[in-house]
Amino acid sequence: MRVVLAEDLHLLREGLVHLLRAHGFEVVAAVESGPELLDALVRERPDVAVVDVRLPPTFTDEGLQASLEARRLVRGLPILVLSQHVEQLYARELLADGTGGIGYLLKDRVFNGDQFIDAVRRVAGGGTAMDPEVIAKLLVSNARSEPLALLTPREREVLELMAEGRSNAAIGQRLYLSESAVGKHTAGIFAKLGLAPSDDDNRRVLAVLAFLNSR
Repeated sequence: MRVVLAEDLHLLREGLVHLLRAHGFEVVAAVESGPELLDALVRERPDVAVVDVRLPPTFTDEGLQASLEARRLVRGLPILVLSQHVEQLYARELLADGTGGIGYLLKDRVFNGDQFIDAVRRVAGGGTAMDPEVIAKLLVSNARSEPLALLTPREREVLELMAEGRSNAAIGQRLYLSESAVGKHTAGIFAKLGLAPSDDDNRRVLAVLAFLNSR
């Protein structure tokens, strides 16, 4: 699996390169600035990109802007964002086209290598890997959005865990529900969000995108 990595801190960048390679990934580019990132993403068209939001030269949103431009040129390019802060606008912009795998992790809440690698694999596979703190802030800001307002409290809990990339079995363990009960809740979520029957994995991603994109 081919990866492009963007991180301006040398030691962190080298550590991530080592970790990814140790788990069988091919790091085809490891860059430290926004312009380098855009060039690498378009040139290499990786299976997934791991991107810091704030990169040189201005340390504002170069990583995000390069990712957005790359997704315009390479539709559906999977992006996993690493950030120090919850940037709601950034998450919404990145999700706006509704295609490809998306992740948003807070650096200081990635507690071990296995958690990070699992997130990279999920995003590369077209899924989602959202930090619970990011989801919580978006959930509050979207509380009055339609059709999300139609969801029951339990359905919102299920959708929040779905956004983290959890399976029905994992959601059931977290909420002390049977897997069949979780299945009924997900079916209710799909119906209320107007998602027609299709591959369940696709509908899960679409449900998460609807949740994160709503205003």
